[in-house]
Parts: sequence; structure tokens; C-alpha cells
Amino acid sequence: MVVQDEHGVWTVLRETIAVHPEEAFAALTTEAGLTRWFPVAARVDLRAGGSIVLGWDRKFRRTLTIGITAFDPGGAVAWAWPARSGDQTIPIEWTVKPSVEEGAEVILRMGPVAPEAESLISMAEDGESWRWYLCNLRTVLESRNDMRTVRPL
Repeated sequence: MVVQDEHGVWTVLRETIAVHPEEAFAALTTEAGLTRWFPVAARVDLRAGGSIVLGWDRKFRRTLTIGITAFDPGGAVAWAWPARSGDQTIPIEWTVKPSVEEGAEVILRMGPVAPEAESLISMAEDGESWRWYLCNLRTVLESRNDMRTVRPL
């Protein structure tokens, strides 16, 4: 979903996952949780002002470091994700909420971006990738199937 507010345009993705919210939140905030569905390896300094080093190989030869701009142990964390162009970052806000009789609702909110064609195209491309990863998070947590092993992005 795409929403617009006074700050700009946001991508908002939601995934309901049949697990306890604490397990879903750990998948976004811990080394063991992240490596189940996203990078191959991770190092996490979990605090506002901390960082996450995502390792795309187990020896950390290829990495991406993202900043943690906010952290609420009650179910919210924000990342400073590298934008597709330039040296800028784009906020990604994760929220995990209990979903009655469903488990956990994971919400990814990315933005804001300017309502200009180039920014909106980049946002759409990023949204497509994040949708795949959210689906992988759900399949890993619900059925222990990791789509990266059969269809890497």
C-alpha cells in the first residue's frame, strides 16, 4: 500500500504471521532471528544509535551496515536503510503488534519520499523486494521453509 501525508509518500506493507509477537520481533532485532530470513550472517547492536551489520556471506566479506534510529522493546524498531541513489538513507520503521487469534502483525513503513517520478519508481522497486522478504519471514516463522534456498532474490 502507498500512503501520502504531510511529510511525503510512504510504502506500507503488512504481514500477519501465525507466531507469538515476541518471536516475530526477535526476527527483526536479533542476530539469530535476522539470519533465519534475511542475511546469511548478522551482528546487532540493539539500541537507538546502534547498528546492524548484515553479512551476505558467513565470513562477513560482503556486508551492509544499517543504523538503528529508534528502538522500543515493546515491538518497534527503525532502520536507516541505504537509498538506491546517492549517499542518503531512507527510514524503514518496523512494528510488531499482537493480532488476536492470528499471531503477530508485522508492519513495514518505508519513507517518506518526495512525490517525484524518480523517487516513486525507486520506492516501488524497493517495495517489491521488501514484499518478497516479508513473505519469506512469514514462511520461515510459520513453516520453517526458507525461500532463499529455492528462489533467492
